[in-house]
Amino acid sequence: MSKTTYIFISVFAVLILASVIGQWLKRKNGADNPTIANLNARIYTWWLMVLVLLAAFWFGKTGTMILFFLISFAALREFMTLVYRRRSDYYSMAACFYLLLPVQYYFVWDEWYGMFAIFIPVYGFLVLPIIASLSGQTADFLERAAKTQWMAMICIFCISHVPALLFLNLDGFPQKDNILLLIFLIGVVQASDVLQYVWGKLVGGPKIMPSLSPSKTVSGTVGGITSATLLAGLLAPLTPFSFGQAALIGLIICLMGFFGGLVMSAIKRDYGVKDWGNMIHGHGGMLDRVDSICFAAPVFFHIVRYYWNG
Repeated sequence: MSKTTYIFISVFAVLILASVIGQWLKRKNGADNPTIANLNARIYTWWLMVLVLLAAFWFGKTGTMILFFLISFAALREFMTLVYRRRSDYYSMAACFYLLLPVQYYFVWDEWYGMFAIFIPVYGFLVLPIIASLSGQTADFLERAAKTQWMAMICIFCISHVPALLFLNLDGFPQKDNILLLIFLIGVVQASDVLQYVWGKLVGGPKIMPSLSPSKTVSGTVGGITSATLLAGLLAPLTPFSFGQAALIGLIICLMGFFGGLVMSAIKRDYGVKDWGNMIHGHGGMLDRVDSICFAAPVFFHIVRYYWNG
């Protein structure tokens, strides 16, 4: 069996054990216990992420494109549900779904890095306010245009950097093993989120940003990011990085993931919602699963491409 297969088997074994423990704690302490409920929600998130990675591993280039295209589509839907307030914004919102989303993923699939890197930050940012202006509605125009631009940036541009990792040509690293870069990115960032929560519950202490993330403490944030940084170093054999390089990259993407979570929490609090998915189906949604990865993925992609690309 390949190295990737062994990794998936090991991860599934850990997740099964974690799920059993989570369900046992739920029965012992009651389904209404917020700590246990939060723990089980995070285990569910891990299952989702691992299944996404497994699908990417099984279905190859085209399947991975379709998979992350659908993830971006779901994220767009949640974001639009939150910010859509005026019928005059309909056409700019539609442009995100039917123009920017498919074209961006085409550039990723075609491995056209030049257009992939600038299409949304340049052309998308120009086209969206132009479309919005054609409605003739000037009330709150700048705010409305910024919302659609931000929606395209987070839900399409940032998420598209995850499948783009598969197409990097790295020195001394076979392209068929690029799935390991996805495992490194998602594993370290998601581990940081979980470990911040675990450290916060174990150590306690003052909240780091109570208005945005009431469950995160200073000790939890420091302990979680430090632990995930160590994990990144230990995962170095899966990557083209040395232990020190992997740890440094891990620290950077953990910090970006932490700040990404704060930014997305600020947006939710501004609109008075706790979870993105609550607006649509009553529980945590796609953006709740990938908010940290949205900020970490572009940074990780460009670090790897700049320093290791062949």
